[in-house]
Amino acid sequence: MAEGLLYGVAQKIIEELGSWAFKEVASLWDVEADVENIKNTVSTIQAVLRDAAKQQSHSDQVKDWLEKLKEVVYEADDLLGEFFAEALRQGGTSGIIPKKVRNFFSTPSRLALRREMSGKINAMKQKLNAIAEDRKLFHLTVEAPVIMDREETHSFVLDEKVIGREDDKKAIIKRLLEPNNEENVSTVPIVGIGGLGKTTLAQFVYNDKNIKEHFELKMWICISDVFDVKMIIQKIISATGMEPVDHSMDKLQDQLRKIINQKKYLLVLDDVWNEDHHKWERLKDLLVGGAKGSKIVITTRARLVAEITCPDSIYTLKGLNAEQSWFLFKQIAFRKGQGQGTNNPRLEEIGREIVHKCQGVPLAIKSIGNVLCLEKTEQKWSYVNNNILEIATHQKNDIFPILKLSYDHLPSHLKSCFAFCSLFPKDYEIDKVTLIQLWIAQGFIRPSNKNQELEDVADEYFKDLLWRSFFEEAMGGLKYKMHDLIHDLARLVAGAECTIITLDGNNFDEKTRHVSIPSYIDSSFIDTSSFLVRAEKLRTCLLTFVPSYGHRAGEIDKSMMNELILSCRRLRALGLPGVHIERVPDSIEKLIHLTFLDFSENRGIETLPNAISRLWKLQTLKVNYCVNLKELPGDIRFLVGLRHLENFFCDRLSHMPVGLGQMTCLQTLSTFVVKHNQASTSGPISSGLAELNSLNSLRGELRISNLRCLEDVYSEPSAANFRAKQYLERLTLRWHTDSRLIHSDDDNDIDGDEKLLEGLEPHQNLKSLTVEGYGGVRISSWLPLLTNLVWLCIYDCKRCQQLPRLSQLHSLESLSVSCMEVLEYISDGDINEEVPTLSFFPSLKSIHIVRCPNLKGWWRSTSTTDHQQHPHHQSLPSFRRLSKLYIADCPNLTSLPPFPYLEESLELRRVSLKFLQPTIAMTSSLPSSSSFLSSPFSKLKSMTLVSIEDTEALPDDWLSNLSSLKQLSIRGGPKLKSLSLAVHHLTSLERLSIVDCELFDSISDMGDDGTEWQHLKCLSSLHYERVPNLTFFPEFTSVVHLQIVHSHNLTSIPNGISNLTSLEDLWIYDCPNLKSLPDEMVSLKSLQKLTIYGCPDLEKRCERGNGEDWFKIAHVPVIEIGNW
Repeated sequence: MAEGLLYGVAQKIIEELGSWAFKEVASLWDVEADVENIKNTVSTIQAVLRDAAKQQSHSDQVKDWLEKLKEVVYEADDLLGEFFAEALRQGGTSGIIPKKVRNFFSTPSRLALRREMSGKINAMKQKLNAIAEDRKLFHLTVEAPVIMDREETHSFVLDEKVIGREDDKKAIIKRLLEPNNEENVSTVPIVGIGGLGKTTLAQFVYNDKNIKEHFELKMWICISDVFDVKMIIQKIISATGMEPVDHSMDKLQDQLRKIINQKKYLLVLDDVWNEDHHKWERLKDLLVGGAKGSKIVITTRARLVAEITCPDSIYTLKGLNAEQSWFLFKQIAFRKGQGQGTNNPRLEEIGREIVHKCQGVPLAIKSIGNVLCLEKTEQKWSYVNNNILEIATHQKNDIFPILKLSYDHLPSHLKSCFAFCSLFPKDYEIDKVTLIQLWIAQGFIRPSNKNQELEDVADEYFKDLLWRSFFEEAMGGLKYKMHDLIHDLARLVAGAECTIITLDGNNFDEKTRHVSIPSYIDSSFIDTSSFLVRAEKLRTCLLTFVPSYGHRAGEIDKSMMNELILSCRRLRALGLPGVHIERVPDSIEKLIHLTFLDFSENRGIETLPNAISRLWKLQTLKVNYCVNLKELPGDIRFLVGLRHLENFFCDRLSHMPVGLGQMTCLQTLSTFVVKHNQASTSGPISSGLAELNSLNSLRGELRISNLRCLEDVYSEPSAANFRAKQYLERLTLRWHTDSRLIHSDDDNDIDGDEKLLEGLEPHQNLKSLTVEGYGGVRISSWLPLLTNLVWLCIYDCKRCQQLPRLSQLHSLESLSVSCMEVLEYISDGDINEEVPTLSFFPSLKSIHIVRCPNLKGWWRSTSTTDHQQHPHHQSLPSFRRLSKLYIADCPNLTSLPPFPYLEESLELRRVSLKFLQPTIAMTSSLPSSSSFLSSPFSKLKSMTLVSIEDTEALPDDWLSNLSSLKQLSIRGGPKLKSLSLAVHHLTSLERLSIVDCELFDSISDMGDDGTEWQHLKCLSSLHYERVPNLTFFPEFTSVVHLQIVHSHNLTSIPNGISNLTSLEDLWIYDCPNLKSLPDEMVSLKSLQKLTIYGCPDLEKRCERGNGEDWFKIAHVPVIEIGNW
């Protein structure tokens, strides 16, 4: 089943043997003919792999042949790797083979090694030839096409058979009934993994009464494997009840046009796999003759297919929720009991575990339910629960045969990449960059031309798998996961070659070549290393976790590490993040095939041995978060093939080894550390910034640390040649994290820092820039020229008085200005010099301004009219896209450009509210449009105010606009007595938190009729902390959660608690003077949980059964009382 992995290894052999470098080496070893023969033989075998993989399911002979082939191909790959590594070793540190190798082989004492390697190559040629001859016995064909064995679908479904899809049905029908804005025909693609119920949902919609009445013509077509436009037209014509009149394309399209002419139609194209945009456009062009409002529904497993048809209206189908899944399972597994379940609680417990493993996929639930419907013993159910993958695999026409169709459709190069992903545990969040590096390490990536970077090709592979629904996004797209059933599919197709090790090692055998060790158990690496030393065929060994909160994977001493290295010499990838290693042994140089090495999060490592510099094939070295690492290997420059050197947060790293400039393949260099006291002749020789001159392939992020230590600030920065680094996306320039080391009045230091920054001008493609600890007075003039900049952070630049005109950064989305002690204005110019409001920061979404004690405003205005009192606020440049604003510890800030469209969050800490006035004053001046509402702050969802000392109540004209506000938190308002008489405008408010407001009392917000708070129909969570003046609860009829915390002066629960008729959870903590509960507690019939801690008198009165207040709370199901 693991032909995908085998195909990838075979392709790697073919490409390596065809490379110029390998041909040179073969010539020197005098094995050109044998190498060419091996290449041709492997190509011949690779061509029939797909057919052989198909035949092995019903032929043991073919299965045995594939196993033998696998062993020989892997052995060939190992031998050729050894062959090439030896040539690289003898070629020396330059990485250039021919001259030094020729000299090496001219030495008589080395001829024996030459004869030995030549003999091994010849023997391998004969093995491969023998295997290739055997293939003829099985009549294998070249690249046999995928044969679909899925039954053709139809449009009918019984509504009562559809479970849990009512909301999905409504959503699809809503889209189908909406009028088309532009074209006559629009498309609604439904996307999801196999077995999720896309066809069933389409059937459910197709047969809906509203759909039948809305569309004059309905047609259902099952597409499946072949997307042939002519065949599809014939099917569409047949679906209308007519017969295709002719087989010519011209006659067919004419007949189709007449059928759909001016008719509002619904066409369902079920199970579409076509990824050819041209074919889709050809079909769509023939379907535009329908009436306006016609719709096409497409079901597909691949997001790529959906993107081709209509990227803006994709409907991503999710799995059933837990209760829907259990209901469906009961209908199948307990059908003899009319789906009512079981009286056996153990069977129900096992059944729910099984349902959870099915992850909401209806076909999986039905498949396992059918297995169990005739079984009623706990033993059988437990067996099924523990062996779901094996059982489901053998269920004809059920989940895994259906899912495997997706795998069968993959190109061969993607099959190996997908199968490799079985190494990651279920629910593991996969880092895309690391996965790409691992794919490259295994040789799975095949550029179509020599100008393509491996990483770019691998990124396309990843996107392809993502679009085909093999991955799903996690952490907002930063990491990715595999659906549990897709993970099971990966395990199925990878077979024994890829294994997630268990502690007993029972799932590890001689066929295993890739292992991962999930370290959710302490010391898991140590527990499994005893049998890893037997894994001589191992190519991958990974710890699959990132340590946190002190959790480690155990310690490994030098001898154990040495034993592992000497036992697993065929490793291509070794990842040991979080394993405590004090010293990496020199024997690591024995891993001649190693291309990926990860020692991240190792707190024990202080130095890396120079032996690592003799891993000639190494492409990726990761030492992120090795917080005690002081230096990298001194000869690291000899790793001329190294592509990625990741050294994030190695804070004790003192310098960079000399010769980095020779490593021109480097694409990742996370951190470059300028050595302290560069002029010193003692200590190791280090690289200067000039070493970066030729590293113009760098991409991703680069951090330069200790810039304050740079001796030559005039020539060395420009020698680094940052303007030529067009692929670099993120740059951090850090003078020193401790700003106390910046001299306060030294003009030479100021001039030096300004010259240094000027010389570090980056390429205009840069997306993110951070300047930290800079000692100059002004930021360099090149900053506004970075027209592609998206993120800008200026931090701890204590002498900086002036920023360039940032409004020229039209791509800027996030601006952060922090710890700027003398900065008075963001822009040093006049307000009248700014660009028109439509061009003023057109992309800016987030502003973060913190600890700028002298900051007064945005502009140092020289206008005769102070912009604080500008008579027409609508003419001021305003932030039209700003969504998040955070300002803290800026006591003198009194003005900012208006930000009326703020949507996500506003957080203000220890500032005056005066700078809000220009925005609030725009109420009547804003244009109405589909994009913006007419009142400032009317889209704002979250607001936090901390230590706002100059207000007794929030301004009515401000609060009255907050109709979309969902969360409001006020902390530390010493003068705050109330929110506002306009509180009734907060109709969307869901969470309210009042903390450290000694004078606050909600009764102050009540007008004459006392109904202001009654308008807060959405308020569900209420938090009061250190609010001693609280005397009354208004009619919060929607509040579900109430917390009263740290209110030492509170002696009684405020009146009106009976108004909280929906209250379910009441939490009272650290109110030591609270004496009793009110009688109204009895009326809180919805209360489900009461928690009382740190209230000694009250706790005594609420003692279960005996307390004086027990009768008031006895009806509450869950009561927790006692010291915290």
